Amino acid sequence: MPVKGNVIEIFDSVQGEGKYAGVQQVFVRLAGCNLTCSWCDSSHARDPRTSGAVAMEPLEVWAEIDRNWRGSHSVSFTGGEPLLQKDFLKEILPILKVYKTRVFLETNGTLPEALKEVIEDIDIVAMDVKLPSSTGCAAYWDEHVEFLRVAWGKDVFIKIVISSGTTMADMVQAVEMISRGDPATPLFLQPNHFDINNGVIHKCREFQQYALNYLSDVRVIPQIHKFLNIR
Repeated sequence: MPVKGNVIEIFDSVQGEGKYAGVQQVFVRLAGCNLTCSWCDSSHARDPRTSGAVAMEPLEVWAEIDRNWRGSHSVSFTGGEPLLQKDFLKEILPILKVYKTRVFLETNGTLPEALKEVIEDIDIVAMDVKLPSSTGCAAYWDEHVEFLRVAWGKDVFIKIVISSGTTMADMVQAVEMISRGDPATPLFLQPNHFDINNGVIHKCREFQQYALNYLSDVRVIPQIHKFLNIR
């Protein structure tokens, strides 16, 4: 029997973050997350029991992707945290490869063992580094380091949400982690949309100036889908 995915929604829209901001994608939003970030804008996706998720077989998901395709750049698996459903991904991703469809993984970068099982069928890794001073969660430095070790070799970029509580100490540790692996990895500093009027833009610029001492590509880009008022 095929492994079913807990799917909240499948839709086409414009990517609003990071390196591929502005491209058209089909989004597959999966339910469930292992974190509870204070600024999360997808809190409805945390708990599969209350998210309204529907159990779907891989071929059903592919049919919905195909229906929404319309010349899209790639398929974005998002959440929640998609790697919590690695067994489902292991079945749906090879189907996408058959049709030469690029796979974009949106992930919090805390589940390296799960990534190892699906990395061969992923093209783009959009990794959110979770700074404890921003999220209110525990630190995941060891998990992030191992995750990047697995992901490098693919098209990887890193995002960090910057809030009014984000500390320079956390930024220093994040920059050191990236520079030790590949200092050419693009880093995107995202002002927390809910904090946009609380000095967070200035903080992003300060962090950008620091990071550019060690990394070659550091950009401050807001979540454009928030300003466009789209999903």
